[in-house]
Amino acid sequence: MTLPDTALPTAEINVRDILTLAIEYRPPHAALVVWDGQCDLSLALTEAYRRCLPGAVFMDFDSVAADAVRAEFARLAPGDLVVLIQSTSFRLDAFRIRVELFKLGLKVIEHPHLSRMLGTAEALLYIDALAYDPAYFRGVGNALKARIDKAQSGVIASGGERLVFAAGFESAKLNVGDYRAMHNVGGQFPIGEVFTESLDLEAVNGRVCIALFGDTSFAVNKPAHPITLDITQGRVSGVIDSTPEFDRVLANIRADEGEVWLRELGLGLNRAFTQDRTVSDIGTFERMCGIHFSLGAKHGSYTKPNIRRADAKYHVDVFAATDTVTLDDEVVYRDGVWVV
Repeated sequence: MTLPDTALPTAEINVRDILTLAIEYRPPHAALVVWDGQCDLSLALTEAYRRCLPGAVFMDFDSVAADAVRAEFARLAPGDLVVLIQSTSFRLDAFRIRVELFKLGLKVIEHPHLSRMLGTAEALLYIDALAYDPAYFRGVGNALKARIDKAQSGVIASGGERLVFAAGFESAKLNVGDYRAMHNVGGQFPIGEVFTESLDLEAVNGRVCIALFGDTSFAVNKPAHPITLDITQGRVSGVIDSTPEFDRVLANIRADEGEVWLRELGLGLNRAFTQDRTVSDIGTFERMCGIHFSLGAKHGSYTKPNIRRADAKYHVDVFAATDTVTLDDEVVYRDGVWVV
């Protein structure tokens, strides 16, 4: 894969906006970029950061020992920046890199699993998804949070079906590049999401049409026709027009958890991704502009009395073929865009 000449200037613009507008990084704070050269997208992002951070230290993860990386982390001071550009995901024994860096008070930008963007088109989509428009992300994100936090009910309409949230929602959380009131600064990029879940998981009933889902290889899977899920008391009770791979996803969840809960309600904001503009990596595509849910009992952001965290193993993203989203009596999503 060889990226076109336009890719690097676009990446540079988007990286610069992330650094200045979202992360609010400024010298004299130090910057460390740990990168690898295992795919063209990783190399392009590394060059973009070189242009934006001329005073930073750059370390090729594959050319140095793990102790050297840890030693470089240890030399940094609170408020300094670490950028992780990873074709897969860096491993330093049991050292959970982003968690440990946050504990040190460092700002972190993480680009994992870049080799999962297959081909030039997906690499260019990834670069486009890094664009940071603070007025859009923060404006729409906070407007959705305000409506979610006061809503008594919600309806997701998809393919002529309705999924009803009848008990209101947990306080929504934001991933919109605004860290001013947060303890940790940074995270995984691209960004753009508001997420919540039903206050009462069993108060979710109806049907929803699924256009894409995360398969057993953590890839975005688009079936030939949408899959319809029957949801009864917050659990998947039936499936129409399924595929063998989706059946495997459900079978794995049931084998380990006994039943398939519907938990997260994710409101994706990233306009670079749509149901027709996709990348293969599910963790990246999760920010798609529209609605996604998680199947399985695992959702670390919220605690529910009827789910033991020790027993919760699965969090599989599925994406609705959404027509509208209604909170109480207000339509907040229509025709592929948020209307708040």
